[in-house]
Amino acid sequence: MAVRAVRGAVQLERDEAGHMEEQVGALLTAVLERNELHTDDLISIWFTATPDLHCDFPAAAARKLGIVDVPLICAQELDIEGAMPRVVRLLAHIDSDRPRADIAHVYLGAAAALRKDIAQ
Repeated sequence: MAVRAVRGAVQLERDEAGHMEEQVGALLTAVLERNELHTDDLISIWFTATPDLHCDFPAAAARKLGIVDVPLICAQELDIEGAMPRVVRLLAHIDSDRPRADIAHVYLGAAAALRKDIAQ
């Protein structure tokens, strides 16, 4: 097994805890499914949220999905003028036999515009 990293992002429609839980949950589920991962394959996950999101921690959605024994951390994204608003990003470190080129990075909805070069 090798340590690999998976990127992902989702743009929220509004700053509400239930909506964040739903959208971040969908992002995490897509990352796991598209990379054929189980929670045992997760090493750690970094979440960032743009400064306009205040309703909850993105990591709370992971805990509600049952990701309870994986180290998670949340941070604030840089406040760059003109940046896409209401975005949660993740960087997951995983154990995988997949070559780096075969890792599926997941950008849902409007967030696909952030990384057209790697979005699946």
